[in-house]
Amino acid sequence: MVEWRKQSAEMFRVGMIFAVLAAVSFTPVHVQEFCQSTNSDCPSHDKNPSDTFRSRWNISVLNLIEDLDQFRVSCKKLIESFPMDEVDGNFVRTVKNCIFSKSIPTPLRGPLRLAAVSKDVIEGILDLDVAVTQSEDFLNYASGGRLLPGSVPLAHRYGGHQFGYWAGQLGDGRAHYLGQYTNRKGEVWELQLKGSGKTPYSRSGDGRAVIRSSVREFLCSEAMHSLGIPTSRAASLIVSDEPVFRDQFYNGNVRTERGAVVLRLAKSWFRIGSLEILAQSGEVDLLRQLLDFVIDKHFTPISLDDPDKYLVFFSTVVNETAHLIAQWMSVGFAHGVCNTDNFSLLSITIDYGPFGFMESYNPNFIPNSSDDEGRYRIGAQANIGLFNLEKLLMALSPVLSKKQQKEANIILKGYGDVYQLRIHQLFKAKLGLLGEDEDDGYLIAFLLRMMEETQSDFTMTFRQLSEVSDLQLHSRDFTQMWALEDLSSHELFSDWLSIYLLRLSRQQNDGDVDRQNKMKNVNPRYVLRNWMAESAIRKAESSDFSEVELLHHILSSPFVTQETAEEAGYAARPPQWARMLKVSCSS
Repeated sequence: MVEWRKQSAEMFRVGMIFAVLAAVSFTPVHVQEFCQSTNSDCPSHDKNPSDTFRSRWNISVLNLIEDLDQFRVSCKKLIESFPMDEVDGNFVRTVKNCIFSKSIPTPLRGPLRLAAVSKDVIEGILDLDVAVTQSEDFLNYASGGRLLPGSVPLAHRYGGHQFGYWAGQLGDGRAHYLGQYTNRKGEVWELQLKGSGKTPYSRSGDGRAVIRSSVREFLCSEAMHSLGIPTSRAASLIVSDEPVFRDQFYNGNVRTERGAVVLRLAKSWFRIGSLEILAQSGEVDLLRQLLDFVIDKHFTPISLDDPDKYLVFFSTVVNETAHLIAQWMSVGFAHGVCNTDNFSLLSITIDYGPFGFMESYNPNFIPNSSDDEGRYRIGAQANIGLFNLEKLLMALSPVLSKKQQKEANIILKGYGDVYQLRIHQLFKAKLGLLGEDEDDGYLIAFLLRMMEETQSDFTMTFRQLSEVSDLQLHSRDFTQMWALEDLSSHELFSDWLSIYLLRLSRQQNDGDVDRQNKMKNVNPRYVLRNWMAESAIRKAESSDFSEVELLHHILSSPFVTQETAEEAGYAARPPQWARMLKVSCSS
């Protein structure tokens, strides 16, 4: 037992469980401390709404836009800020010396159907009455058939490292930027269609997306938001009968699927690859121009007059990327394709493809069947974050002095410490641990080792530890708690439980109900497991969108036990057929 304890403590220290990087020295000059998002003192990327916006929108939240002709977007800031591609047309080509190409969406061939809509996005972000989504106009606007007032659709030029190798020019191959919308709160959101046809960056693709990938993107975007994880948002999902041909698993089995378009939103769609393509192409002036734009609009605590502005920017991205990946890990989320072109400069989750929520705890969980070498397995995500930040630093090198490059490397070495601190905080909260105890790391590592060896369910183990009472823990009464029953089969479970109960007993002014409530607020009962998404997709492909709607509703309150979710088995042991599921990069 003592030897096992030493091994587990060392395992947690060096981060073998989640591939946490080895502890290194860190220069704290530009790094922000972790701050709860609910804290009004937290720093924000985005400008505070001006007094002008506060007075302009000083109206009831119920006073929503009921006519889509009154809804306007603008592309003015981007068009005026950057040179545009001088060549017109959606034909595929190499593009130079610009950030965007003008590109008109290709309308989906009807009939069109609204498969899903997020009322929270439509009303809470876009200020639209959700009733407008039932109109023919909305179907056309949200699928690329008509342009919103003020829209000059654009496709973004970027590059990226894919599976560790520079892939050259990539870009929005099937997405169209529609414009910015400033809502009543003064927030600026960028609207984008995904699956809306060819662009100059489509390479060999057809510019379309299919129902299965679009359902997954819609549901996971909104589910991640409800889990409290920074993410792009999804407003709607439009499906059609337009045939789209896909070889889903790249095995020569091409089948006909149906086209779909997601209307998605983010504060910004710029990513690491947005900077890489400019650095790789030697377009240094344009690189500075884009960096200054991003800093001015989204990193407002940084002064554009600061000679270290790019260094401070880099430090902020390092810090927040570590925080984002730690949050992914805390809910068992594996992105699946952590290429630099899929990593946001704002450290939000974007580009949902072959993602997966881990079921049985396994640091080698690989959601993407196309990832033969397991590069993007869940336990490697922290290290991949470091790789991507190294590529970001390479892209910034042309605008950094030698001294700043040295400082940036010191900052980058601190990534491991930032990540390790954050993951430790998150898992302490998942176990309801308050204050500091030198053995907390061991307690967490001990639990995860047992979960791995018993193949215990990640989500439900932590959730049921949240729901079980102190009395049940002492008596080991886990009736109808299937995940804890699995965990308790481990030969060392009693030893771990004794340590855990002793740790809880030392927490003053923390009653059992308080502990349960705190833990239930950070340990979801429902996540978008692949089998749940697959069940909804199979129905959606037959034009039955009821389960898409049900999942969207349930996953909007993932921490609350819901009768309909329980009836659907969303918190039950996953069905046997779930183990056979595969997802791939094909979409």
